[in-house]
Amino acid sequence: MPVTRSIPAPQGLPLLGNTLQVPAHAPNAYFEKLAAEHDEGIYQLDLLGRRVLFVYDPDLVAEVCDETRFYKGIDPPLSIVRDFAGDGLFTARHDEPVWGHAHRILMPAFSQRSMKTYFPQMLEVAQALAAKWAVSDEVDVPADMTRLTLDTISLTGFDYRFDSFESPELHPFLQAMGRALTEAMLRDRQVPLVTRLKKKQDEAYRSDIHVMQTLVDEVIAQRRAADGGGSAKDLLGLMLEAADPRSGERLSDENIRNQVLTFLIAGHETTSGLLSFALYNLLRNPHVLAMAYAEVNRLLPGDTVPTYETIMKLDVIPRVLAPHPARGDTPKAVDELGQGDLGREVHQQVHVVALAVELGRLALEAGAHVPHDLLHAFQVGPGEHPVPEPGRETTWACRTKTRGPAGF
Repeated sequence: MPVTRSIPAPQGLPLLGNTLQVPAHAPNAYFEKLAAEHDEGIYQLDLLGRRVLFVYDPDLVAEVCDETRFYKGIDPPLSIVRDFAGDGLFTARHDEPVWGHAHRILMPAFSQRSMKTYFPQMLEVAQALAAKWAVSDEVDVPADMTRLTLDTISLTGFDYRFDSFESPELHPFLQAMGRALTEAMLRDRQVPLVTRLKKKQDEAYRSDIHVMQTLVDEVIAQRRAADGGGSAKDLLGLMLEAADPRSGERLSDENIRNQVLTFLIAGHETTSGLLSFALYNLLRNPHVLAMAYAEVNRLLPGDTVPTYETIMKLDVIPRVLAPHPARGDTPKAVDELGQGDLGREVHQQVHVVALAVELGRLALEAGAHVPHDLLHAFQVGPGEHPVPEPGRETTWACRTKTRGPAGF
């Protein structure tokens, strides 16, 4: 079909294009602002000569999800994260078959039955957090939520204890991971020549990668030496023992290491951010906080230890944590274990990002692939939820109780 009109774009500068217009501290707000100014459902930016299309009309988003015409591109910063995550689920390229092998092997690990199996370890880490807070005059909520999520992932997924609440200092692995991620983000903003000239920073970066990979390699070797690797019913045991049901292929130890690092890197930040924002918003909304207290006191009176069955009976708290299209805290991506979530590239190498924003429609259609790193990227069920009017959150919560995911 011939193009009849050009894709709109804000006026840029020679050579630099729109690069300097995107604020480093709040790029997503800028993308949303442009989306509000272009009701066609699409606009483009010139970022140092790189043409990037932003689409947010549901029909256009559905079109770019056509995998015969588009594919997931691994560009910076993800291509930089490949330095230590390799061909893990999050950073595998579209032509690497190992993504499909790992995807199919790991899918059973995220069933409700598996969640019930992980519950004792989740409870153990949560109790460690509660014990620390019980004797603390002040707490750093975001930092402790990060410790909570990292310890939970490592214990439930790989039976490894970081014991982050036992010491003020993070485990050396976690320190190395934090520095490596920071360096990867810095490299994303640097001219490649500048990165190559920073020899000391590169040495430190490579050293941190070595620390991470060495520890995971040791964990894999110990598991294999202990029981062949497959007796434990966790993510590591599954990857060591299971074969891809379609191809019969097993994962190499190198790829298993990449998957372990991927789960720790990609799995902790969004969850810790969600929990931090949830606590912040609960304190700002005392009537909802009172509802949450009442629910917990009813189901877990006194010192009752939570069970999986009790947690599944919670109603208010799950809706507090559910993604909400009108709230720009932690987004929920329609992420298929790392594939199809970071924008797509046309075969002609034009980069496309699917951006979900409120522009007359509440959110994207359920099932659309949207970027996890852009705010307001949510999955909403077929019965889209109305946004509560200020002061009417309680009424709205009751009215949407049976309509699927909702939030306050």
